[in-house]
Amino acid sequence: MDKIKVLIADDHKIFRDGIKALLEKVKDIEVVCEAENGDEVLLRLESNEVNVILMDIDMGTTNGFDTAVKVKKQFPDCNILVLSMHGDHNYIIKMLEAGAIGYILKNAGKEELLTAIRSVAGGDSYFSKEVSSRLIEQINRPQSSYKKKDKDVPLTEREIEILRLISQEYSNPEIAEELFISIRTVDTHRRNLLDKLGVKNTAGLVKYAIKKGIID
Repeated sequence: MDKIKVLIADDHKIFRDGIKALLEKVKDIEVVCEAENGDEVLLRLESNEVNVILMDIDMGTTNGFDTAVKVKKQFPDCNILVLSMHGDHNYIIKMLEAGAIGYILKNAGKEELLTAIRSVAGGDSYFSKEVSSRLIEQINRPQSSYKKKDKDVPLTEREIEILRLISQEYSNPEIAEELFISIRTVDTHRRNLLDKLGVKNTAGLVKYAIKKGIID
């Protein structure tokens, strides 16, 4: 199996060195390059094959928000996993809207980091428990900044099943196994749900599922 190729983007060299040393011991992951700011991220992507960018939000003169938008525009097949000290819901939502599909905090342990990298490399979202909790807390606040039009969108039984499993952090292969369907079928349903509900990413699907009582 091909190794997962990772770019570490953080403006602190000692942090990059620590993450690189940790990942060098993992057989299915390879750190192919590093960057200390957003401009370097784009430069490295031009000359390196990268599956996952492990990205901080604060990177000196640049920030992860703008960098993520540029990455997804120029390198859409490259998936972004945020590794940040910022756990505030505003940071989380803004990075997800910019194109990140994973978000964990810098207090994460080794095993969670590896799980997150592998999930994001496969195109699945990954949120640490703290991040998921803060998103849900924000959704449940009466004055939530999340203001979608309150309309009922008709979903099929299969779509509701898949939406429920997505909200429970099942990966596409896990959903396929649970429902005895192909991974490609799951992916098609996921894309259809995004279009039908008018949301941009998995975070939007989870918000809708909570708001409509599909999950608790």
